[in-house]
Amino acid sequence: MSSLWKRNQQRIAPWLFLAPGIFMFAVYVIIPIFQSVNISFYAWDGLGQAEYVGVANYVELMDDEAFYTSLKNNVIWLVLYMLAIPAGLFVALFLNQTVRGIRIYKSLFFFPFVISQVVVGLVFSWFYDPTNGLLNIALMAFGFDPVAVLADEKWVTYGIIAAGLWPQTAYCMILYLTGLNAVDPEQIEAARLDNARGLKMLWYVVLPQLKPATFIALVVTVIGALRSFDLISIMTDGGPWGSSRVLAFYMYEQAFSEYGFRMGYGAAIAVVLFAIMMIYISAFLFKMYRDEKGR
Repeated sequence: MSSLWKRNQQRIAPWLFLAPGIFMFAVYVIIPIFQSVNISFYAWDGLGQAEYVGVANYVELMDDEAFYTSLKNNVIWLVLYMLAIPAGLFVALFLNQTVRGIRIYKSLFFFPFVISQVVVGLVFSWFYDPTNGLLNIALMAFGFDPVAVLADEKWVTYGIIAAGLWPQTAYCMILYLTGLNAVDPEQIEAARLDNARGLKMLWYVVLPQLKPATFIALVVTVIGALRSFDLISIMTDGGPWGSSRVLAFYMYEQAFSEYGFRMGYGAAIAVVLFAIMMIYISAFLFKMYRDEKGR
């Protein structure tokens, strides 16, 4: 046994270190995914006997207007949340300079990342207040009528997304600041000798070296957009009239709220959300793999 260990130590040792993490990931992520898929084929209230209904929950989804509203809002979240990536990049480029007071600027931009989403939701709820909110005070100062952002079906989703972009931009900023520390200074100097400046330097020299940071930023931003829940719960509770629902919030409403504890129907919504997330991330992974293979 000892001779076998000595011969294969370098191959076995990494797996021994990874084993606890793989076990926890399997127990708390992989297995629950399959359990959710299984539950989606049942009508179950979470306590009583589960009744197998096949694909009936998915058929019902196809005729559920609230599901389509939630899906549409998730698409809007997914598109607009991508703004956090370029915003985080440009903030990181600004903060990656040696100027006076840069530590204060870094602290100010880092602040949204460390505060709770609940606090972010409350702050923006006050900001959007139609009577005393800072937004409407500014609008009235310029001669515009006040806008009840969180009570207007046309604006509520965009208002919540704006609140979510604040901490998400800070997170992307941190990823890009870490990536900028790994940029090869020799390539920067060589590009300067070739008269590369400004956008050309950024596009042809800096951004290619930030691909790993961009990949992580994209993945966490996509996941953050698709699993958005806490801001909606705090700011509108899905209102007005369900117009700000997203799939994660609608899943919670169907499975755990006063809608009747429909665990199977909630699980079906969760499976659809998971499929959308996997398709989006898998497509980007495939593109990254193809780009790396083409080098």
